[in-house]
Amino acid sequence: MTQHLLAIDQGTTSSRAIIFNASGQAIATAQQEFHQYFPKDGQVEHEAGEIWQSTLAVCREVLESSGLDASTLAGIGITNQRETTVIWDRKTGEPIHRAIVWQDRRTASVCTKLKSDGHEGRVVERTGLLIDPYFSATKIAWILDHVDGARQRAEAGELAFGTVDCWLLWNLTGGRSHKTDATNASRTALFNIHSQQWDDELLTLFRVPRALLPEVLDSAADFGTTDRQWLGASVQVAGIAGDQHAALIGQACFEPGMAKSTYGTGCFLMLNTGEKALRSENRLLTTMAYRLNGKPCYAMEGSIFVAGAAMQWLRDGLKLISHASESSDYASKVGAENPVYLVPAFTGLGAPHWDPHARGAILGLTRDTGIGEIVTAGLQSVCYQTKDLIRAIQNDGASLQALRVDGGMVVNDWVMQFLADILNVPVDRPRVTETTALGAAYLAGLQTGVYQGLDEIAQLWEREHRFEAAMKPALRETLYAGWLDSVERVCNN
Repeated sequence: MTQHLLAIDQGTTSSRAIIFNASGQAIATAQQEFHQYFPKDGQVEHEAGEIWQSTLAVCREVLESSGLDASTLAGIGITNQRETTVIWDRKTGEPIHRAIVWQDRRTASVCTKLKSDGHEGRVVERTGLLIDPYFSATKIAWILDHVDGARQRAEAGELAFGTVDCWLLWNLTGGRSHKTDATNASRTALFNIHSQQWDDELLTLFRVPRALLPEVLDSAADFGTTDRQWLGASVQVAGIAGDQHAALIGQACFEPGMAKSTYGTGCFLMLNTGEKALRSENRLLTTMAYRLNGKPCYAMEGSIFVAGAAMQWLRDGLKLISHASESSDYASKVGAENPVYLVPAFTGLGAPHWDPHARGAILGLTRDTGIGEIVTAGLQSVCYQTKDLIRAIQNDGASLQALRVDGGMVVNDWVMQFLADILNVPVDRPRVTETTALGAAYLAGLQTGVYQGLDEIAQLWEREHRFEAAMKPALRETLYAGWLDSVERVCNN
């Protein structure tokens, strides 16, 4: 039996495909960026067709560069940017509107009204989520309300909704599979994480017709087979998970209390809580970790909207650097005791603040401030925001012995050391940092028999480096107090 698995990692700014062997080693990678659309302040959109075309292109490219034929693959795993909302015509497969991205805040006023009307308690109880524009439910309703005839067509069963995994699966299977997994379903604010079903009361509350919705399967399941025209052979799609859940699996955080933090466009910290769906008193989310063999595993999550995207803005927007790798040189010269703070609230603030109206700011500027201080502040903002999440987790009574990290930013040693210093927790960087794609591959491997269970996958995880806290407590407290003061200045809550 073949032991190669194709992972599709469809992210916010790029689509990637990676082929892994059974040992969890990447043997070929392909990546393609695609366009971001910002129609108005706080609005972020993608062309769903561009997402599909870029995904197909990287899948073909990675097969060619690896020298493998699609017919030899054991299976395909998909991991994706979550909450991003696509609605399309079931007959033509054409989207009826651009995809509304998870970062988009256009439904902030709707969410404020729902909260003021007293509905948040019911939503939290059933979904583990807060009422926020971040999640899919209000995005779906917005599209149905703003595209002529869409609501009537949706109720008539002519339209389909999906998060990005579902949209890709539909296209890969030639429209035969309209399915998603429990992790992606759990991010819509329409899925009851306790009953593991779409919730009729929530569908009514958010005004979403049931006829739009996909079938929900386990994270490792038979999602269908690809149409032969795309890759040259039919391949089983055998695993799906939202990107943060896939990263948790790729990091082998299978025991309650184990945690990972992923640093990509945003930053997402997830703590495995096992069979118990723990409710946060500090505005963190309760969510699915994964669902295997019909058995849910839960997690507590903190979501930061802007991490790597802050460095992308410094590079492309302000043009202070020409490549993200330059940032560590600046930071090494400036040092940790940087008096400048960058609060990257470009699309509001996520956990634990949940302020959709907050906007970004740079504070502490003096005549001595230069590019180095601003760039360093951008890096530090990622670590400070992680500290916000860790503090909330600790206030909820959970303890953290170490933090496993992954994503594009973790190759930066300076950032990882500052992260360990400001958190006062060891930070473990794995040998394989492409853990999001790896998690999708592991799920496909579980379904197709490449792996016999989670214990076998856990044995494959290896630590490349541990960063230990070395900062003096007084400095840590002073720096973090400056951050909290800066955040308070941009918040509207």
